[in-house]
Amino acid sequence: MANPGKLRVALSDVRGRQIKEEIDVILRHTRFAEVRKARIKPGPASSTITDLHERPDGIYQVSIDPPSYQPFSQFIEIRSNPVTRLDVVCAVDPDKVASLDVPAFDNLREDAKRTLTASDTVLGFEGKTGAALLGALDPIRQAGFLNIIAKTVETVFANGRSVASHLQKLLELRGDRFFVTVSHELREETKNSVHEGLFEEVSGLLHHIPAGFTEAGSFKTRDRYGNLQLTFSVRGDEWRADVDIDDAGGFGHVFQVIRNALTGSPTHPYNIHQLLLQHQKLDPGYDLVL
Repeated sequence: MANPGKLRVALSDVRGRQIKEEIDVILRHTRFAEVRKARIKPGPASSTITDLHERPDGIYQVSIDPPSYQPFSQFIEIRSNPVTRLDVVCAVDPDKVASLDVPAFDNLREDAKRTLTASDTVLGFEGKTGAALLGALDPIRQAGFLNIIAKTVETVFANGRSVASHLQKLLELRGDRFFVTVSHELREETKNSVHEGLFEEVSGLLHHIPAGFTEAGSFKTRDRYGNLQLTFSVRGDEWRADVDIDDAGGFGHVFQVIRNALTGSPTHPYNIHQLLLQHQKLDPGYDLVL
């Protein structure tokens, strides 16, 4: 006789769009030696899996591995009534990203345009500024830059100025961070904001200080996941900052991604893009194209 339990599964991406891929769902019962496999076809907004045990014997580990997204795993209890529903927001697999949908230079945030226009000596991109600099960057650097700009624009001090408004001239761009000249005021506002609960002072030992410069403090926003970190250095009246977004283990927690899938690059800029959209509801302004 069939078991009465039912599970309705719905899969979407971080922008709420239905995932249109054929996907296998595996359910492993936590008490009985039973493994169920169901296939969700592309098209329906949700798919119902039947013939499952229900409470008190209805606890399963549900594993889902969509072709273009990161594998998901979660324990769930099948209720007697109504139908148990599992809504999964899937994070894109960075290896499946073919390109980025980046806005035209004129449509970027104002601080992004200003900073790119002022930056003519970026390591490896010397002589390029503005739209030419943005276009010359590889997708990883574009994503990292736009992630950080979005976060710095939204990180605002008590005086109403954002972190982004203090950025001056980019010196080096990487996928997970950038190095930039900044105003002395940025360091003072950041340090002062510790008492207001915006930033907290942390160790900067893992951050490289340029030759001839002195370390001048490292600070993180108090977000649970996706912290903005500013690590300052100074030489005379020249101030620099190493700016990055720290995943802090949040990506795996927010998306319930299977731990083995997170080896390598937990701060990959595409993961940060997904984390900002899903956890902080902060749009970096570009899309990942599969």
